[in-house]
Amino acid sequence: MRSTRAVASDGPSNDQHTQDHDGQDEHGEDGDEHVDTLGRVTALRKSVAMTTLLDTPVPSVVDALRGERHRRPMADHHASSGLRAVLEDGIYELLAGRQLATSTIVHSSSLRDSWSVPELASSSVARLRGVLLMVLLRLLSVGVQVDAPFDDALCAWRSQSGGGQLDDAFDRLEPDELARLSTEVQAHWTTLRRALGVIPAIWQPRTGMHVSQRLAGGDVVLVDNIDLMFGSTNSRAASVTLLDVTSSPLAEGAERAMRYHALVQTLRSGVVPLRTSVFSSATGELWIGDVDHQLLMRSVRDVLEALERDWSAR
Repeated sequence: MRSTRAVASDGPSNDQHTQDHDGQDEHGEDGDEHVDTLGRVTALRKSVAMTTLLDTPVPSVVDALRGERHRRPMADHHASSGLRAVLEDGIYELLAGRQLATSTIVHSSSLRDSWSVPELASSSVARLRGVLLMVLLRLLSVGVQVDAPFDDALCAWRSQSGGGQLDDAFDRLEPDELARLSTEVQAHWTTLRRALGVIPAIWQPRTGMHVSQRLAGGDVVLVDNIDLMFGSTNSRAASVTLLDVTSSPLAEGAERAMRYHALVQTLRSGVVPLRTSVFSSATGELWIGDVDHQLLMRSVRDVLEALERDWSAR
């Protein structure tokens, strides 16, 4: 893992089914800034969230992720086959000849454990807050002007929602819960918007990327959802960056989720991403990891350990 940085915490406290959007290499004058220029950087798990005053210039999350163009390594098109082979061999050893009645589905949440405070993450208001924040992220990534965050997000969500548990949960909210949800969405949106800034369209931002990869003849399916991705797999230099956005404080499990995003994206596209990251709109904290062989192999071990726990409990 590479670095930790707190950005603009000013408000809240508290498959293969993917279409490939690859295109031309990004513009040569993208004005990127290397993450190290943002100030003091500490190792993962050793940082404290820092509050940035409203009138203080806020470092851009996008700039931190993109880094300086001339420092990017060449794109790695060869690692994915080796990673897949290690996964297949590990799954074969774990199964030891057993036949599974149904496929085992692995999500990033399967690896997170202490990703967030359970009682907060499972509440209806917290889940609705997360959904509405993702809608706002999608609007931001395509350049839509958001004037009333809660109302705009709610309208967009309702227009595409086909009904379900969250719709029912929203309809059952008491007036005080609805007011709390509106306030929290506004606060989290303020932090997210100030941290991300403007995302140039030439960087090909994509949101809500649903990815799945089958292993061991379909006995294991890796399923992932990447909140925001930008960059092209067609570039000579590595340029694809992955960003997970959460409305909960970051915890140790976030590291495993970051690695998992990078692993599944590598298996899907055949190209190793440049960076993987997670941003908390609750604290303004940004964790960044440069994607290399060591990080990807750690994720392979994470997946195999999760499978072993699941299968040994059956």
